[in-house]
Amino acid sequence: MSTGTTSEATPGTASPASPASPVSPAEIRAFVLAALREMNYDTSEVDDDTPLGPAGADLESLALAELGVRVEERFGVRFEDDEAEQLGTMTVGGFGAAVAARLRAAAAGGPA
Repeated sequence: MSTGTTSEATPGTASPASPASPVSPAEIRAFVLAALREMNYDTSEVDDDTPLGPAGADLESLALAELGVRVEERFGVRFEDDEAEQLGTMTVGGFGAAVAARLRAAAAGGPA
């Protein structure tokens, strides 16, 4: 999901998580919610079952791309450009699970 633009780093996230340091789903979820708040989204009603797209958190395509970039920078995972549309259909919990799966794959020697 690299857009060719540089976004500001989220405070406290200067280096991506390495495959040697396991990241819990709770940590991923906390990061996602913090990123949404920084992007001026109300997260007071958001839980793991909340869709990221219009039926839930109401992220538009640019916001989904921004969230993807922030997660890429923080956790060192990669999302292809064509996956951006799929992010809008995911729930917060599903997105966290997808990030965790990519981190496990990277730790096992697969692509992140």
